[in-house]
Amino acid sequence: MTLTDRTESSFKLNPMTAENYTNKANEKKCLGKVYLVGAGPGDPGLLTVKGKTLLECADAVIYDALISPQILALINPDAEKIHAGKRRGRHSLVQEETTQLLIEKAHTHAVVVRLKGGDPFMFGRGGEEMEDLVAAGVPVEVVPGVTSGIAAPAYAGIPLTHRSYSSSVTFVTGHEAAGKYRPEVNWQAIAHGSETIVIYMGIHNLGQIIAELIAAGRSQETPVALIRWGTRSEQEELIGTLATIVRQVEETGFEAPAIAAIGDVVNLHSVLAHCRPVVYPPHA
Repeated sequence: MTLTDRTESSFKLNPMTAENYTNKANEKKCLGKVYLVGAGPGDPGLLTVKGKTLLECADAVIYDALISPQILALINPDAEKIHAGKRRGRHSLVQEETTQLLIEKAHTHAVVVRLKGGDPFMFGRGGEEMEDLVAAGVPVEVVPGVTSGIAAPAYAGIPLTHRSYSSSVTFVTGHEAAGKYRPEVNWQAIAHGSETIVIYMGIHNLGQIIAELIAAGRSQETPVALIRWGTRSEQEELIGTLATIVRQVEETGFEAPAIAAIGDVVNLHSVLAHCRPVVYPPHA
């Protein structure tokens, strides 16, 4: 089966097939196009159809850490594959190098995929990369993905909104970049800004974050869920309260990568967790 045959059979609902993507890029002759593709949180079944099609026809893929092996296996076998992953203290490429690499590859490849975990625009630096590519005159498009801040709690039986518990949600990073536009998250405002708080990349600074939420007046009895490897077969949860969760992390050795969900909706975990979706494919 050819690449075009494979792609068309899996993408019949959208006229923009893999061949169309390549032809569009070739119209530029000397300059390809960069696609910022969200890979989703881990379960390959959550990858979008558009994202899958682009991986199958890509000429080059620059991918982050935490992309599941099943999704990496979808990449065109003839594509150039470059790991640009970022984990705390272990960067394969610094951000500036990654952006420059995207610009260079767009001059030598028709379809360049920047593959990011979750959604490129949700704490994924996608906006920064897109700005730089536009400034460099490189055609670029974003392909949104399912973000772990929604999917991981869902797979743990925790709906972020519920008419009996929560009508508002705040998404916030627990790991800020140096030299950013504002020195720190206003945790006092976050503590009372919504019923549910979802924290990305917060395990390393969890003790400080919890202390600030309590100091701001959030009840120590507020339920907390930490979800590690959300939506993958190895997903695990640690359930506690603002008063207990830091000690539980220390006692169990619970580590990143994990999402933190804070609020009364966490109480639904005990009721809904058994309804967890089956990770696709089941044998992976």
